[in-house]
Amino acid sequence: MRVLSTELSSHAGERVTIAGWLHAKRELGAVSFVLVRDRAGLAQVVIDPSNSLLQGSAALGLSPESVVEVTGLAQASAQAPEGVELHEPSFRVLTEPAELPPVELRRPVLKETLPTILDLAPVALRHPRERAKFQVTAASLAGFRAALDRLGFVEISTPKIVASATETGANLFSLDYFGRPAFLAQSPQLYKQAMVGVFERVYETGPAFRAEPHETGRHLAEFTSLDAELGFIRDHFDVMTVVREAVAGMVEAVRERTAQAVELLGLDLPDVPAEIPWVHFADTGVDDVDLAPADERRLCEEHGEWLFVTGFPMAKRPFYTHPEPDSPQYSNSFDLLFRGMEIVTGGQRLHRYEDYVAALDGDTEPYEGYLQAFRYGMPPHGGFALGLERWTARLVGAKNVRETTLFPRDRSRLTP
Repeated sequence: MRVLSTELSSHAGERVTIAGWLHAKRELGAVSFVLVRDRAGLAQVVIDPSNSLLQGSAALGLSPESVVEVTGLAQASAQAPEGVELHEPSFRVLTEPAELPPVELRRPVLKETLPTILDLAPVALRHPRERAKFQVTAASLAGFRAALDRLGFVEISTPKIVASATETGANLFSLDYFGRPAFLAQSPQLYKQAMVGVFERVYETGPAFRAEPHETGRHLAEFTSLDAELGFIRDHFDVMTVVREAVAGMVEAVRERTAQAVELLGLDLPDVPAEIPWVHFADTGVDDVDLAPADERRLCEEHGEWLFVTGFPMAKRPFYTHPEPDSPQYSNSFDLLFRGMEIVTGGQRLHRYEDYVAALDGDTEPYEGYLQAFRYGMPPHGGFALGLERWTARLVGAKNVRETTLFPRDRSRLTP
């Protein structure tokens, strides 16, 4: 029966079988070593030509990334990964690569440039450090779900082909929908609000699309959005409380589920305070209607690695945003900054039908399906959206969000 590399320590003294890719090989005098990589990590195999089996020596002629099955005696070794290595091995080759891999996966860190890594992603992502980033992503996603499940949210899945824009001020990807114009959804915003009238508390994890002509290290044309919406709130501060629980759950899941990846990447996981500090937009010293990246970095330098900025000007927020009751030029909205970058946007929404008619200047026809929910009674509600790839980039210290995106899509990249 196959065992994983991380399970070898519990099988010391036994003959076991591992399977994976030939990651690296080296010769030290009379003894040679082969590293086999599986989904859990690396296992070291010792090949001693003087051994009577002599079946392991054939592995030294195999190309890197050959897929092999190795049976050997598990023995303790302080120098080996997981403290155990295989002796007296026999190899069975399952697949030999058609050619040598175009990246050197045996190196501790890939030496190739980011464009090259992205071009060769199906191979480059096999590297332990590259793979570890996406293990962190997976754990973060599990933590988000678990946190909201605990708070009584229901997970939903909504259409990604829509008839009209979701957000104002963002370009759309258009498509021909059986002879009718349609668009890729910028977010599940309109649907998750409607579902507050059904479940009160909902969340969704799925793709979102923005046809904005950005070519920066923080923007993508397609990204994974973690969305939530909840009813019967007093104002946006109730939503901010849920955001805090969500990000705390994500950090804890990374800590618990991916300890090996955290160690490999050398991550300094943050502590999430019981109450994340906040500052009103009017007190940020920003003269514009939105924060620039430099403003986000400055504010985190002044206030710490977690900071809510509330009260953004209405001029910069979508039509469904609830204004501040006493200062209607500002909104009951917020951004969450983490280590100098915005990762969450959210706020309180309008909930009365007549307010939507006014916000849309009476042009309600494109939103008739959406406005049904508000015709028939909706509670005060609000929600937020978190960009998963940007979150991971902040967590692992990546300079470019493409480093933490599987097969990124931007202005110039449509393959692989």
